[in-house]
This record gives sequence, structure tokens and C-alpha cells, in this order.
Amino acid sequence: MAISPEKKMDLLVSLAKRRGFVYPDSDIYGGFANAWDYGPYGTELKNNIRDAWWKRFVHGREDMVGVDTPVIQHPKVWEASGHLATFSDPLVEDKKTHKRYRLDHLLEAQGIDVSGLSFEQMVAKADEAGLKSPDGNVLAEPKQFNLMFKTFVGVSEDTASVAYLRPETAAGMFTAWKDIRDTMRKKLPFGIAQVGRAFRNEITPGNFIFRTREFEQMEIEYFVKPEEAPQAFEMWLGEMKSWVHDVLNIRPDHVEYKEIPDADRAFYSARTIDVEYHYPFGQKELYGLANRTDYDLSQHQKFSNEDLRWFDADTKERFIPYVIEPSWGLSRTVLAVLCEHLDIDEAPTADVGADGSSAQEPRMVLRLPPALAPVKAAVLPLQKKDGLAEIGRELAAKLRASALVVEFDEGGSIGKRYRRQDEIGTPWCFTVDYQTKEDGTVTVRDRDAMTQERIKMEEVSGWIRSRL
Repeated sequence: MAISPEKKMDLLVSLAKRRGFVYPDSDIYGGFANAWDYGPYGTELKNNIRDAWWKRFVHGREDMVGVDTPVIQHPKVWEASGHLATFSDPLVEDKKTHKRYRLDHLLEAQGIDVSGLSFEQMVAKADEAGLKSPDGNVLAEPKQFNLMFKTFVGVSEDTASVAYLRPETAAGMFTAWKDIRDTMRKKLPFGIAQVGRAFRNEITPGNFIFRTREFEQMEIEYFVKPEEAPQAFEMWLGEMKSWVHDVLNIRPDHVEYKEIPDADRAFYSARTIDVEYHYPFGQKELYGLANRTDYDLSQHQKFSNEDLRWFDADTKERFIPYVIEPSWGLSRTVLAVLCEHLDIDEAPTADVGADGSSAQEPRMVLRLPPALAPVKAAVLPLQKKDGLAEIGRELAAKLRASALVVEFDEGGSIGKRYRRQDEIGTPWCFTVDYQTKEDGTVTVRDRDAMTQERIKMEEVSGWIRSRL
């Protein structure tokens, strides 16, 4: 059933809270703007996506190792990377309300193309257009706003103790490069992978969990010989497309692979592609892929005075490797997966018409890929009495013992229990009924097709695993 973008986003936000995927943070205090708690099902979904990514790109490849580096690193890291000098957004403030906005967003809202414009050029465009705030008020002079969160280490808040929360996970992999190069006995090309939290003091966060000040990334820095960088870029582009389509089951026409022109790329990038998803609120960035050349290692070699070159045993040459960086937003992936797989169709009710057919009612369902679903199966006794609940509990316990996430639910009508499992994306429901007591079989009901079949209880675990 078609759902308008506006309605879909409202339904999703409501479902996320009602069914335990995402809650407003600090809800008992009225919430904290643009901060969110991942509830039990949201946490399971996020972990399943992360684990599928790690299994595919780290455990599944010979040319990859994983690391876990600190959120707070040596301040020199951000000086070398250029974040202290350049990691900023153009900020304007409403003089009357003191609300803050991104200048480029306000210009775009007026139909002004800001692609490739410098900060000074955007300021000039704003002056020409007589740009005002969304409330119609005069704006203060624009300024560059650094997005990094500043903090202090040690016992005193003086300039010697200034540090920063990392705005991306990439830097930790570059600073770990030397130790990994020297200890892991890898040959080029190989990559370093990391999953972790990053922090950005966004001027205008919003759109649910799309843009927040605290988020999670899944990133790879893939080190190659300079002449092999274009080939490695294409390889990772193919891997990202396969991840989107084969693992997340996102329709190809819902994703755009946007080639970034020279004028809009970072100065050190030889090529960049933004992977954009058609969210209900517009086409926005989901992932990114960049050929960062030798910029990062060259900068860290310069600032650290450490030799970060690679020694090629075959040619006896030393050189700084190029880096291909595929970057996945984990928080944004959760949102894209929820948007992609939220659907409304019709399901039969318990009411029977005059012709003997079942009446239909709207059904909200999350058609999540089974491997990503928070709950893999639900065990539902038809009745609480006559020993059916006890049989169901025993089956659920056996499935948990086989490392499957399952739920046991005996409350309410069987139809309402089906609907609840549909809304959290559970692929299969196993009903224990009176025939179970006779022949040891249960009815399995498929979430998407709503078809039913009977299988033996001892086969349930293997049946589920064969379909994950």
C-alpha cells in the first residue's frame, strides 16, 4: 500500500517509540533536543547491521584487520588532519530569536545553488538576495563554526589540557597505521576497519536520527599502491552496492551514486562518490567513498616526525600509500532500513463474512531482512491452558539455547500477537496448538506471505537457520 513521504515519517517515528526501537532521550525530563535512545529492538537491529558489516568486510576478507581507537586522542591528531583549521560549517544567527542556522541550507531553501561556493561566495550570495531568517528577521554576520566538541583532560581547564571528541573514526586508523604495518605482516593492498561513535556539534540537527550530534560510523581505510588506487576505488564501489542491495535489501531505484565534481570535492580527494538514499524527507547522504590519495599519512608523517612510508620488498622502494575510504553511517543505515521496509498491507481478521471469507484490516509490517530482524522468531501458544504454554516455553528456551533471539508471548488473541510481531519485523511465528500435543508439530506463519505450514518442533531451529 502506497504511503506518502510525510505520513511514512510520522508513522515511523510513532512506531519506533511505541514498539521500542528509538525513544526520545531523557524522556522523563521532557526530552533532550536531537538526542535519542535506542530501545531494545533498535539496539538489536543496529547490532545486527554492525555485525553483518563486520562479518562481511573484516572476517570475510584476508586483506582486512579491525581496530578500536579512543574517542579522545592526542590534540595533534586534529591539527595534522586539518580539522582544527577547516572542519566548520557556515553559521548565521537570527538577531531577534537568536536561533542559529546553516547559511548554505538557508540559501538552498531560496533556490540558490551553493555547489562549489566558498564561504565568502556564500556570504556574497546572501547579501545579494537580502537573505533573512525563516522567521523573517535580520541575520547576524555569517561566521565559520567549528563542529568539533572541545573538552579538557587532566585536573584543570587551561589551554594545556584542551582536547576534542573525535568527529570521525578515520583518524584513529591513520594513527594506528604504523603499529599495524609493523606487527600484522600484511601486504599491500590491505585495510583497517573500525566501528565507533563520533561527535559533531551540528548547527541544525534533525530529521529524527538522520543528523545528530552523536552517531556511529563503520569505516575502512584501504591502503594501496598509488597506481592501484583507481582499481581499488571501483572494487569498493562494487562492494558498497552489493551491501546496499544484497544485505540491506534496498531497492536500486531508492539509491543514487552521486559523483562529486572537482569543485565540490575536498582538495586532497582524487575522486569522491556520495551514496544517497531517498528518505521520506528527501534524497540525503547515506554513505561515502573517497580516494584520499596520500594526504592523511603524509600529514601525520609531517606532524609526528615518524616514518609512515611503506617498504616494497619487491622493488626496494619506500612510498606513502594512497588510501581508499569507504564510509558507512551506522545510525543512518538503521533509519534507511526502517524507512525502506516499513509497509502497510491488509491482513485477515477473526471476523467471517456471509460468504465464509475472512474480513480484512490494515496491517503495519516491517519487512526486515531476516538476518537483520531484532527477533528471529516468536513462539505463541494458542491458549494459556491445557499445557500449551508450557510446551511453548520449552520450545522458546531451546531456540534461545541455540543462540537465536526469540520471544514467547501468551497474552491476547493470536491475531493481535501476530500484528505485534509484524510491527517489530519478526519473520516467523510458531504457534503451539492442540495438534502439537498429538504429533509434536507446530504451525509456522510467514510474516510477508502470511502463509502457514506445519513442521516438527525438533526441526524448528534448523528451519530458521537455513533461512537466515
